[in-house]
Amino acid sequence: MIDVLAAVRAHLREHFARTGVTADPDEASVTFLGTERIDVLRFGPDDAGISHYVSLGCSRHPMFDPTEMVTDALHGPRAEVVVALRGPSPAGLARSVAIVAAAPAVEGLVLEPDALIDLESPLWEAASFTAFLLGRSDIDDIPLTPPLPPVSVLSASPITATEAAWVRLKGADAMREAWLQDGVDVVDPARSAARPS
Repeated sequence: MIDVLAAVRAHLREHFARTGVTADPDEASVTFLGTERIDVLRFGPDDAGISHYVSLGCSRHPMFDPTEMVTDALHGPRAEVVVALRGPSPAGLARSVAIVAAAPAVEGLVLEPDALIDLESPLWEAASFTAFLLGRSDIDDIPLTPPLPPVSVLSASPITATEAAWVRLKGADAMREAWLQDGVDVVDPARSAARPS
């Protein structure tokens, strides 16, 4: 049986090495009661001063909606999440990343692009952001031995409570369009919220 997490780790190292980040990632481990360990790997900072915080542990098991009558415990989707931020590592971010990565096991969530994961508390110390908006990242899917599906690595953009409300009302694409129009730099941990009209 393939070691899914080893395959994901090797793929991540190859991906970031191609971007010029060749040092071993810093690593933090978080365990929640009744769940398996989630590691958070920090790659970088890169030449632009951006660090990437990637979960490792969510893809250990396939995700499925517990309300479905029939679940496929083998072929269900698998994912990890990555948060990209400029500057020093914020205290508490690794725990927030781990909470999202543990959500499929704890709450039966299926992580997928455009999903809104609202933690309803600051994502790190003194942060104005309380939720993540998931999307596709620039990390290629990680192939596993068939019949297992590949592991996708989803970007997790920190958003404010106001932006989360906008996503619920108008959708993820409208939020991203507002960021473009407002020139919002979503990797800036000190950015202000977009003000979509």
